[in-house]
Amino acid sequence: MARGKFITFEGVDGAGKSTHIAAFADALRARGEHVVTTREPGGTPLGEKLRELLLHENMHLETEALLMFASRREHIDQVIQPALERGHWVISDRFTDASFAYQGGGRKLPLFKLEALEQWVHADLQPDLTLLFDVPLAVARERLNRSRDPDKFEREKDAFFTQVREAYLQRATRFPQRIRVIDSTQAIDDVRCELAALAASL
Repeated sequence: MARGKFITFEGVDGAGKSTHIAAFADALRARGEHVVTTREPGGTPLGEKLRELLLHENMHLETEALLMFASRREHIDQVIQPALERGHWVISDRFTDASFAYQGGGRKLPLFKLEALEQWVHADLQPDLTLLFDVPLAVARERLNRSRDPDKFEREKDAFFTQVREAYLQRATRFPQRIRVIDSTQAIDDVRCELAALAASL
């Protein structure tokens, strides 16, 4: 059986990526693919417990990074790898690029520490495709202001989000074969058309 494909959706909070995951998955299912949708942090019972801590509890920066990768290790073992081995496609709302953007870019954790964790946790696994939903800070902030119960990341100051966005775009420049930048300032229908065309080409 052919291995499935692993696709990740990334972007700063407020970029709108989560809005499009279901439609993208449906487009793949319409052509006969088996699709698993999941998220990080989370994706497993243990991961969801860690998610609550990570999104709402203050902690040391290194503790935050370690817990992110602990959740990811469980996620890979319990969800991602088994689905790929069954020939299913996996779409994850965030993966390791988010750690480089948020803990690296936003929190300023030295990148060599994140790289060491990446090698330890999933040296042989990378997404086949990453869709990076990009918006300027003002647009992201406007969307976040509509949130009724923001988590600790969504409550961060503008400088934090600027650094996160810059880190994401640096990743896109470094890995152009894997990361495709989506202009998420477009109307939702326009983004969906772009994603539908992309899904048809995969």
